[in-house]
Order: sequence, then structure tokens, then C-alpha cells
Amino acid sequence: MIEQELHKVIELALQSLYQGDNTNLQFQKTRKEFEGDVTLVVFPLTRVSKKSPEQTAEDIGKYLKENEALVTDFNVVKGFLNISIDNSFWLKQFQTAFDSENFGCVEHSDDSPIHLVEFSSPNTNKPLHLGHIRNILLGASVSQILQAAGKKVKQVQIINDRGIHICKSMVAWLEYGNGETPESTQMKGDHFVGKYYVIFDKHYRAEQLELVESGMSKEDAEKQAPLFKKAQELLRQWEAKDAEVIALWEKMNNWVYDGFASTYDRIGVEFDKNYYESDTYLLGKAVIQEGLDKGTFFKKDDGSVWIDLTEDGLDEKILLRSDGTAVYMTQDIGTAIQRHQDFDFSHMAYTVGNEQDYHFKVLFLILDKLGYDWAQNCYHLSYGMVDLPSGKMKSREGTVVDADDLMQEMVDSAKAIAQDLGKLDGMDDSESELLYENIGLGALKYFMLKVDPKKRMLFDPKESIDFNGNTGPFIQYTHARIQTMVKKYNKEVNYTLEGLELTEKERTLIKQINDFPTIIQEAANSYSPALIANYVYDLVKEFNGFYQNVPILIGEDKNQVAFRIALCQMVARVSKTGMKLLGVNVPDRM
Repeated sequence: MIEQELHKVIELALQSLYQGDNTNLQFQKTRKEFEGDVTLVVFPLTRVSKKSPEQTAEDIGKYLKENEALVTDFNVVKGFLNISIDNSFWLKQFQTAFDSENFGCVEHSDDSPIHLVEFSSPNTNKPLHLGHIRNILLGASVSQILQAAGKKVKQVQIINDRGIHICKSMVAWLEYGNGETPESTQMKGDHFVGKYYVIFDKHYRAEQLELVESGMSKEDAEKQAPLFKKAQELLRQWEAKDAEVIALWEKMNNWVYDGFASTYDRIGVEFDKNYYESDTYLLGKAVIQEGLDKGTFFKKDDGSVWIDLTEDGLDEKILLRSDGTAVYMTQDIGTAIQRHQDFDFSHMAYTVGNEQDYHFKVLFLILDKLGYDWAQNCYHLSYGMVDLPSGKMKSREGTVVDADDLMQEMVDSAKAIAQDLGKLDGMDDSESELLYENIGLGALKYFMLKVDPKKRMLFDPKESIDFNGNTGPFIQYTHARIQTMVKKYNKEVNYTLEGLELTEKERTLIKQINDFPTIIQEAANSYSPALIANYVYDLVKEFNGFYQNVPILIGEDKNQVAFRIALCQMVARVSKTGMKLLGVNVPDRM
């Protein structure tokens, strides 16, 4: 990296000019409005120079230009030294990148510590929806990015397969299903069970209204409605391990799992291990005694167990109810410990919406107080909710945007647009269908991931599939354009660096390509696929400027033509790798 090279020569400059040194050199990218490739922040160096920031920058700049072939020019803007680097450096950097088989990515070793990533974690009473899509795409992409950064990654989910919401679907099917099945109705299993969750709510609301009209309060009607009582009784029987209820629960959950598997397969996701709440809900209860023995937890007069986190700026948190039943926090404590026993991970990331920010602060703090040193390496990949132009979603009312329907809508839109633009010449039906799938799902994934995870986002399907602007199809089309150009060149790409002159646009492209390994590491450290997405967009946008202004395939200088083809290939390789980290396929033809 250029900063490493400059660090050495600036240390020499400080010794020569001021008989001092400063190893804490700070570099920035030079702002676009100024000349230069890299900027040295000079203010901290005045301690050594005993001069003003401007004079210090001028001294160092002159020294570098006179003594280092690497530096061709400089300019000073207040306390910042903007340094221009010789083209030979950038050409060598490009050659190193071009010769690298998997440029930007770091291979992990067999003994690398494991990074665990939890995501998706659906309920078994309904299909996956738009909110799940952002969760799934974030978790899957972060897993890919961590792996590209040299980490060994395992993907897990916890499936919420128990509780009153599951029993509601079961009751509705028993009452109104007449024995129908996903097979008999030709419905995906998760859609089928989700239909009965909506049916339950419809009849439950009608019962509440009838009770209220008979004189009962709204609060009492919610508890006394016959359907709700039946759901509560099913839950009680499930907890008592009633064989008939367990059999029905397993049958309906398996319908849902089949549906989930189909959705995961289409979106391109798989898990190394599934955890089930029906197995984990009792985990953590044994830890309560451990915490009481250590004095980390305390009992109240009613027998409930709590932890006091007021000294940590939080509050008191219940961990065990007075009747001895566990709460979600207790379950999460136990599940985290179980996962560490299963995987011996060094880091774990939970992909969960930002409404659970407080929960995870408490969870990580409790694990730390219990003496689990890995708790300090747990991270909440907190993300904002997804809004639609049409408004919010409600599961009970059946107004959610279903994940399967949304994916199909995106693919259908891609088909219509591709046909209108005439991008199907020479393709057979199977190639065309694969192209629609890649464009449609690529548009969805890219649009979801280009937004900083912490921000709430508006998903506009129409905007996401535009072939212009910061979209997946724009990047995919540029990649395909490069492949067409390389095919037209139809020669082995051989060039030499000697004698090559770089245009400003070529130089800019090489510098952007050179940033790719750093971007991957930054995205891994911040758990942010948005850094990758927007880097690839900026690279592709810069390439399009190069493509429109610099002749590539024409010219008498065959060495220059071959180099420019190599530069195009490198843009395609980097954009393909970057999009792969987002789970997006880039076609060779469009």
C-alpha cells in the first residue's frame, strides 16, 4: 500500500529535516478538488518540526520531491500535504492485482478461530417476509465478507417453533382446516400454515367483538374469547408433552420447514446448524444458580431472580419468574453458552432488528459478568426496519409482503424490462430464464444491502431494478459489457509495463482497484455490506466514464490496447467478487 511506502520515506524526511521522528503518521485520501493521490495530516508533526503546519508541510513536500522517485509533486492546503505518486508505482500495483488469483480476499487457515453469524431466525407460524429478507441478506453477506477477510465462518439460526403464536395456527387448522394439507391445496407449507394464522386472527377478532357487544370489557374479551382459550390449552398440553398435540405440532412445523427450505434455496442461503427454541427454551436455567452462587444475580421476596445493572447505566432485569419459568433473556444466555460449546467460536454476531438493541446490551453484559471472556467479542448486527411505498406490514392481518412473492415479482419485472430493452438476442429459453433470475434477485439484494444496516430504509421495487443509477442491474450490465468487449478483442492479453503512459482516468481506476482489499477488511470490521456495495458502484461508475472517453480497442499501440483490455478485465473481476460478497450473480451476457 502507498501509505506503507510513504511512511518509510517520511520518517527519513523527519530525521533529515528536524533530527526527530514520529511513527504516528496519519494519511487520508486526497479530496477530489485537490491534486494528489494521498494526503499527509501535518498538524501532529509540528511537535517535531517546531514550525507552523504549512511550513512543515512545505519542507516535507520539497524533501520528498527532491529525494524520492516515488513522489512526483506536492501541494499544501493549510496543514495538509497532498502528495502525487509516480505512475510506475500504480502500474506495479495494478500488475500485482492482475496477477493475484483471488485479488482482495484472504484465505483462512484450518486453525483460524471461528466467527459465528446468526441470522433469519423465523417463526413457524408464517412464511418469510420482507423484513426477513433484509435480515437474511445482511447475515449471509456479512458471513461472505468475513470469510473474504480471512475468517472462518459458520452460519446458524434459531427457529422460534414454540409458543402461543404457533398454537394459534394449530387451533385454526383444527377448527377450520377440514383436513386439507399443503399437498392437497398445492400451497407451499409455510404459506399454508401462515394462512391459518390469519384465519385464527379473523375469527378471534369476531369473537372479541361479540363479547364486547354483550357487555364485556375489551381487555377481558381478549382473554375470554373461546379461540384464544383453545390456543392456551394447546400450549399447556404441548408443555405437558401430550402425544397427540406434539404430533400435530411436528406435522405443521415440518410443513413450514419445507417451505423455508425452498425460499432459502432460491435466495442462496444455507446454515451450518439450526437451533430450535423448543430445545433451547430451558437452556440457561442452570446458569441461574451459577449466577446466584457468584452473587451476580439476586432473589426477590417472591422468589424471582434478577440482575442489577444500574451501576452499568442500565436497570434491573428479570431472569427467572417467581413460578420458576425462564424468560427470553435466560434462554439467550443458555443458547449462547451452548453455541460456544458447539463451535468454540471467538466471535459471534447476532443479526437482529434495532428494536432489540437494549436486549443485546444486557445479554452481552450478563455473559461477561458470568465470566465468559468471549462475551466481549459478541456483536449485535443491528439493522433498521424496511418500509414500502405502500406502508407498514402486519402479519396477523395478512398484509405482509411475502418473501416468495416479492422475489417472483422482481424476476417478472426483470423479464419485462429485459425484453423491452431487447437484451435477449441469441439466448435460448433456459439462458433467458437464468438471466431474469439473476437480474431480479440481484436488484433486490443489491438495493437492500447498499444502505447502511443501521438505517431504516424504504424499499422501492421499481427503483431497485432500474438499469441506471446505483442499482444491481447497472453493475451487472457493466460487467456484461466488459465481457462482450473482451470477447471482441479475441486475443491473449499480453502487455508490458515499460513505456506505458497512464491517462488520468486509467490512473483513477487503478487507484480504486487498489482500494479493494482495504474495503473488504473495513466492511468485515464494521459488519457493513454497504461499504462493498457502494465501492463496487463507484468503481463501475468510474469505469463507464473511462469507457466513454478513452478508446480501448482501437489504436496503433498494441501494448496500450492490451493493457486497457487488462484494466477492463480487472474492473470486471473486482466487481464480480464484490457482488458475490453481496450474494449477487453477475452474468456475462445481457
